[in-house]
Formats: sequence, structure tokens, C-alpha cells
Amino acid sequence: MPAVTRTPVPSAPSPTAPAAAPPATSAPSAPDRRTGHRLDWRVRFTALSLVWGFSFLLIKLGTEAYAPLHVSFGRLLFGALVLLAVLAVRRERLPRGIRLWGHLAVSAFLLNVLPYSLFAYAELTIPSTLAGIVNATSPLFAMLLSFAALSEDRPTRRRVAGMAVGFAGVLTVLGAWQGSSGHDPVGTAMALGASASYAVGWAYVRRTLAGSPYSHTAMSGGQLLVGTVQLAVVLPLFTSAPDSFAVVPLLAVVALGALGTGLAFLLQYGLVAEVGPTTAQMVTYFIPVIATVAGVALLGERLTWNAPVGAAVVLLGAALAQSGPRRP
Repeated sequence: MPAVTRTPVPSAPSPTAPAAAPPATSAPSAPDRRTGHRLDWRVRFTALSLVWGFSFLLIKLGTEAYAPLHVSFGRLLFGALVLLAVLAVRRERLPRGIRLWGHLAVSAFLLNVLPYSLFAYAELTIPSTLAGIVNATSPLFAMLLSFAALSEDRPTRRRVAGMAVGFAGVLTVLGAWQGSSGHDPVGTAMALGASASYAVGWAYVRRTLAGSPYSHTAMSGGQLLVGTVQLAVVLPLFTSAPDSFAVVPLLAVVALGALGTGLAFLLQYGLVAEVGPTTAQMVTYFIPVIATVAGVALLGERLTWNAPVGAAVVLLGAALAQSGPRRP
């Protein structure tokens, strides 16, 4: 669910953890002079947790009537429209330069097109609760990749232990001792692939787009726009246009894009600017909880003991792997 950034990211980013930005402080009783927010950051933090947590339920609802690629396309389209509208109001321009747009095209594929599509295909055969829990493994993939590809991130005993605990949690979620606990292995693999794609995308952004002079909104808007174009080209090759437009699934796709993508990016970067990346990143730990409650309560999905227990172990491992001193 992430967008690109113009500043270096933390050593183990997640799909819901924004890139590092200069922290700011604000008086709780007045809008922050630098961020301009009137709502308390805790309210916006809660809203971000909810829109991202409910995204997996919205994907499930969308795929009940539309092909997975249609759901992903709608998500990108409506998310891009929100950010482009904000840019128009702020009178900001999209990024310029062929090289920069080339990097945005790659980041859009890795951070949006591929994971959005994989999650949509995965939820054809696995519960939204499982998809939401698997999403929490992205920090573990990111940490593993950072050890292999980024020399400044040295493995420590604490981080290695965190990754080991986290992946043990994954095995617990999947019920590895009883054949994946009845979940479709292909769908589960797709969800894991989506989570890993976020990690690869963050590594790419960190190497190629850090230091961009454009705002977060401009970069994110450009990324979603080029991702929309990519899927628009692919759609006719793999699926046909819908014969009809079911209302509830359509509203789910619109909400998934406008709220779970466009609005979420605005909330994400606003939180980073106000309370810093470490606090903003804590939203990662609420998403699987919200996704699980939403799936069980609203979709009637079945939940076995190993899913919440494994999710807790995954989050513990992710927290442990990301703890310790950061680079200045």
C-alpha cells in the first residue's frame, strides 16, 4: 500500500510504514503550522488503521463481482484521482523527467500493480483475514532483503532472532504441521508474493528515488497514475470488460481506491511529518487485527486458533527485527 518518497526509508519498511520524513511537533489544541492538520494525530492514526485494515474486506467484496485485475485497476484509478485532485487544489505539478518517470514506473509495478493484483487473486481462494495477516510479513521480507542488498544494514543477533520468530509465526498462521490448515496453497503463495513485492519495491525506491525534489503527494500521484496506465494496457489481454456493474462490489472498489489508497497516502505522510516515522509505523500492528475482526464479523469467515496466535508471533518478530539503533 505504500507510495514513493523523497527521503530515505527505515531499514525495515512495511507496506504500511511510510518513508522517513523530518519529524515535526504540533500543539494538540491547534493545527500544526507545518502540517496544517486540525484533527489530532491519534484520530488520523485510527482512521489510517481502519482504512488499511478494511482494505482486505473490500478486496473480497470487489472480487465477488469483478475480475481481480478490474479490482486492482479500480483501486489504482480512484486512488490516483484523489491525489491528482489534491495536487490541483494545491496547484502542484506532477514530477518531470523521463528518468524519474522510468523509476516511478518500476516502483508502481512493484508497490502497487503487482501486490494489489496478487492480493486480489489470492482472495479468490483464501479468506480476507488470512490475507490481512500475511500482509504483516512484509517487514520481515524487507529486513531479509536489506541484509542481502544494502550494506549499511548489518545483521545483528536481535534482528536475526526477530526474523526467525517472525517466520515461525508465518508457519503457525499457515498451520504448516497440518497441511496449511486447509488454506489454498496457491492463494497463500500469492499473498506472500504480494508481501514480498512490497519489500522489493521499497528497496528499489530507496536506491533510486530518495532525494527527489518533489513532494510526497506529487510522487505518489505520479506513481499511481503510471500504475493505472500499466494496468489499463494489461487488462484487455487477460480479461474482458464487466457485463454489468454490481452496486456493492463497485462501491467496495471505489472505497478501496479513494479511501484505502488515495486518502491513506495523505494520512500516512501527514502522520510521518507530525509524529515521526517510528510512531506512524505502528499502524502496521493494528492492520491484521482490524482485518481479522472485519472478516469474521462482517463476512462470517472462519478463524482457527493458529491464525491470531501466529499473527501475534509475526508482529512480535517484526518488532524485534526492527528494534535497535537506527542510522542517523
